[in-house]
Amino acid sequence: MAEVARPGAEQWVPGGADIATLRDAADACRGCELWADATQVVFSEGPDDAALMLVGEQPGDREDREGEPFVGPAGRVLADALAAAGVDPEQVYVTNAVKHFRFEQRGKRRLHKTPDVAHIRACLPWLQAEVAAVRPRVVVALGATAARAVLGRAVRVGAERGQLLPAPDDGDGAVVVTTHPSALLRLRDRDGWDEAFDALAADLRTAARAAAA
Repeated sequence: MAEVARPGAEQWVPGGADIATLRDAADACRGCELWADATQVVFSEGPDDAALMLVGEQPGDREDREGEPFVGPAGRVLADALAAAGVDPEQVYVTNAVKHFRFEQRGKRRLHKTPDVAHIRACLPWLQAEVAAVRPRVVVALGATAARAVLGRAVRVGAERGQLLPAPDDGDGAVVVTTHPSALLRLRDRDGWDEAFDALAADLRTAARAAAA
């Protein structure tokens, strides 16, 4: 059977819209297949004029159920890292590169599954619209998936983290790549936790200082 072409997310993204309009419109997005199994779209939180934007990978299980980004275990790590960096979380805009939860069902459990490049591309019009609406001075890409979406290329986090990188396509502002907070969860109560946490907080501090400059 021939593959049926599906419209991309750009079919649902209203041009020049504000964040409230984008959030409402995202409920109808069918740009990829992830919407079918997810509980709901998870869009964003935070002020729509924030100088600092944080971009994660995708919603997790709890985020999918509650409809808000970074409310699960990784979100608690991120909140602690923001506090250590001296950043007020109420002044930060938080979103994800992919807006629906991709998972593998194992009995009653839903296990995280990394989004494919096709999912990143399908959701990219939403992220681009968010950046255009918020106009942050600095975007922090949390992890390789987010970095690929933000920068438009494959990224090795370890090689580029903590640097002020130019925004893609000669856009305004800068990009800082760092690790995703979920990576730290695997180090909890193990050697390397303190170093990994301090590195994440340092990268967030670098981004916040640049955003405030």
